[in-house]
Amino acid sequence: MLIALILLGIVVLLVIIVIALYNSLVRLRNRIDAAWAQIDVQLKRRYDLIPNLVETVKGYAAHERETLEKVTQARNMAVAAEGPHQQAEAENVLTGALKSLFAVSEAYPDLKANQNFLALQEELTGTEGRIAYARQYYNDQVYKYNTKIQTFPALLIAGPFRFTEREFFEADDESRGPVSVSF
Repeated sequence: MLIALILLGIVVLLVIIVIALYNSLVRLRNRIDAAWAQIDVQLKRRYDLIPNLVETVKGYAAHERETLEKVTQARNMAVAAEGPHQQAEAENVLTGALKSLFAVSEAYPDLKANQNFLALQEELTGTEGRIAYARQYYNDQVYKYNTKIQTFPALLIAGPFRFTEREFFEADDESRGPVSVSF
């Protein structure tokens, strides 16, 4: 009778451990989904700002058509991108196009002084900061989740319940390089 109670106690303890591990994996997976949704919200905000910025620049720099078209194309590619890898690539292209747009604005003093342009530029800068924070939070959650499903004892639960690794939101090689500033 005592042996049966000990075995029953061990089985109950194992069931509790499996439930706790499963629930912790589900919580981590949900945090990743929430973090990705936050990135998506910030990117949507960025995408909504870009057409207004392009229209403002168009009024002052009509003959910079190629730059404006590149920004619009990059924005459209970023809106259509899916998954962290494709999204990161599209965002890097868009960031480069926006840098070109702001470089163009340097040649037009009236544009640089335009209150609409300044407000959009400031709003875009703030949004970039929020996107960077959201990406960092997302990658932190992916790191915790991937580490958990690859380590013992959670890996015993992760496989049978199909918890698979998640992809990091990674910067391109250009973004990793040194920043050059020239005056």
